[in-house]
Amino acid sequence: MDLKNIHIKETTNADFNDIIEVEKQAFEKEDVAELTAGLLKDESAEPMLSLLAFENDTAVGHILFTRAYIGKVGDGPFCHILAPLAVKPDFQKQGIGGMLINEGLKRIKAMGSEIVFVLGHKEYYPKYGFIPDAKSLGFSAPFTIPEKDADAWMVQSLTPKGLEIGRGKIICADEMNKPEHWRE
Repeated sequence: MDLKNIHIKETTNADFNDIIEVEKQAFEKEDVAELTAGLLKDESAEPMLSLLAFENDTAVGHILFTRAYIGKVGDGPFCHILAPLAVKPDFQKQGIGGMLINEGLKRIKAMGSEIVFVLGHKEYYPKYGFIPDAKSLGFSAPFTIPEKDADAWMVQSLTPKGLEIGRGKIICADEMNKPEHWRE
């Protein structure tokens, strides 16, 4: 597959079925598709950024960034959580996920977001600038991450201020603020 055939666009309500289909195919469990559907309707996740990657007219990947806070709602720097990132199995390991991450980071930075978090594969996300073990840098996850998985909770600064913009527990959108979304 040639990545030149991939185009990325910001989603609209009309893309809902494509988004859910990508999520269902990318993950073995329905819970990620259900989480995504809930987040897309969750006002506490606003402002969010939802992007779909297409090969020609077929949706093949999706990424979602939702609003988060450090310390308490309405306070601190403008930040987001990346969750989920999904690519259909036949299109994985071809660079589409990286394209979605890079485009998403560029767009949330343009929105004014200063910092972004992700709970994900510790071998994958550092390739895109994420620093493992965000808790050791002063950013606790919404729920306890087991010590053996500490490196999976990551952070990336989007501003020259770096990671000096505040410390504390991260508060996520209501739909994501459930313990089952914070463990493997």
